[in-house]
Amino acid sequence: MKTKNKTGLRLCAVLSGMIFLAGCSDWLDPKPLSIYTPETAFIDPRGLEAAITACDNHVRNEFFGDPAPLLTQYILSDLTAEGMNDNPGTCQNLDLTMTPSSAIEGGNQVAINWYWRDGYAGIKYANIVIARIHNTPFEKEEEKNAILGAAYFHRSYIYYWLTQLFGDCPFVGREVNTPKVDFYSTERDVILRKIKKDMEFAARWCKDDVQRGWVTQGACYHLLTKINLALGEFDDAIASASAVIDGGVYHLMRTPFGEIPKEQGSYLTGLGVVRDDVIARLHWPANRALAENKEVLYLVISNEDLTDSRKTSQTMRATLPFWSKTGANMVRTPDGKQGMTDSPKQEIDLVETFGRGIGRTPPTDYHAKEIWDDPKDLRHKKYNWMSMEDLVYNNKKSAGEYYGKPLQKYDAEGRALTADTICNWYGWPHYKLYSLDPKTSQPRGGACNYYVFRLAETYLLRAEAYVWKGDVAHALADINEVRTRAGCDPYRDPGKITIASVLDERARELYYEEPRCTELHRVSLLFARTGKPYKGKTYSMSDYGNNNFYYDWLMEKNNFYGKNIRSNNGQIYKISPYHAMWCVPQVGINANVDGRINQNYGYDGYEKNVPPLTAIEKEDDN
Repeated sequence: MKTKNKTGLRLCAVLSGMIFLAGCSDWLDPKPLSIYTPETAFIDPRGLEAAITACDNHVRNEFFGDPAPLLTQYILSDLTAEGMNDNPGTCQNLDLTMTPSSAIEGGNQVAINWYWRDGYAGIKYANIVIARIHNTPFEKEEEKNAILGAAYFHRSYIYYWLTQLFGDCPFVGREVNTPKVDFYSTERDVILRKIKKDMEFAARWCKDDVQRGWVTQGACYHLLTKINLALGEFDDAIASASAVIDGGVYHLMRTPFGEIPKEQGSYLTGLGVVRDDVIARLHWPANRALAENKEVLYLVISNEDLTDSRKTSQTMRATLPFWSKTGANMVRTPDGKQGMTDSPKQEIDLVETFGRGIGRTPPTDYHAKEIWDDPKDLRHKKYNWMSMEDLVYNNKKSAGEYYGKPLQKYDAEGRALTADTICNWYGWPHYKLYSLDPKTSQPRGGACNYYVFRLAETYLLRAEAYVWKGDVAHALADINEVRTRAGCDPYRDPGKITIASVLDERARELYYEEPRCTELHRVSLLFARTGKPYKGKTYSMSDYGNNNFYYDWLMEKNNFYGKNIRSNNGQIYKISPYHAMWCVPQVGINANVDGRINQNYGYDGYEKNVPPLTAIEKEDDN
């Protein structure tokens, strides 16, 4: 299989052809953008292989940008809430800001429109490959099936989170190259059964000995495990997860490997800090794609030397506290002076070492405190996990006698030294969120390789399947595989292992890596599907919009919502039970003039729903 740098010209041709075929989101008749057309781009296996690379690049878009859509998965979860609270349009009160017609597009809002619109754009790209592969000559059938399996992976990857976030939605299983405005929603389970079938094919034909950034067999089994869980087919989930865990190709990295992390700035090294433990090394961007890293199942590629496809992560900008804010909400010294600066080239170079954040993901008490039950946990180790008290006042011009001394949250009388403790003052997992950003004077998070699927999650998916089956002894063993690698003592009592235990371990291990809201929705739907109780309470699909695990879990674990905290913009943090499903963007419904895309309960337009489709029409891959 050729590497990306050898397929660059072909990829450009394929991208032009795909744009030509995909058309515009408003269904305008598209025009060719170059001399490259689908007929010239998809003439041989290499063209289709490059088309899969284009699909891989589309996956990357969820994890990169200002802000990355992945941020939404955390703002609407148990682990954080929207911290940017000096803007009246940000998302604190979801009843006001999360509506079908609101500007839910990213920026200062959440990226619900992105997940819908770009989800279907990615499906279009995969469908082009699926449709045209049958007219492309291959020397070997297994090569054709591997590319087809990769295309199935990309379509299934998107439909997995569409069905968990939005529920019933249109299934598009064929290439659409003319305007089409008569889509109908299809039942969630019908789509899940279709993508399960596709992923069984993909897991059979995709290989593990491929270049980094390409779909692997391990990634196919991992996605199949998520689909099996979503369907409540727990034995199948255990089998597909075990194919990865016990397959002999992958293993958890238990000893340090690769480069020792070293930030652009010298603040930590000046303190004598060397972050050389296995967790810090595993998540150092330069080590993620190394051949010796046997934990990675699937990642997306973005390197500083990729001039045509470089895309920056912006992780530090989106997630770090706004410790350098100026004005009324600045972090002050105990005598009331401006103690902090994010200007580069300071004697104490905090911004070079940690990056410049804008405070969008203040952790909940659950995330920052409650889940950390072992002081030896490397994922919460000092300087892997930073606290504000680990920083010092660095504004030499105004900090006075406090210059170089650790930050204080309160003065001697117990008064807060910042007026915005939501946005400006919280801890963060530095080992997860830092990435070198050499082209920006105030680093925000540069181009880097990013994990999509990792073996640690496969263990936790299998542990979850065991819990649903009542096999807590095996669930305990799988959770302990992940815990002990992080330096924790193993759990001893199987009787204490619950779904909450799995969610806790996922929060420790997979922060800003898993699509947290998607996974919470899946677990919530499973409680309704199975009727199994949570703390004595049961749920059902018949009243899901009013009574569901997602809402109860957030009210229990997210203190912003659970305690009605008021933000600086005047909004009270508020979430409702119907937010357990996202609203379908109104722009998508309005454009579909000859069909009906259903809206979810609780949102405007729900009353216009019609029965969803219960079967999938003929597809190009049949």
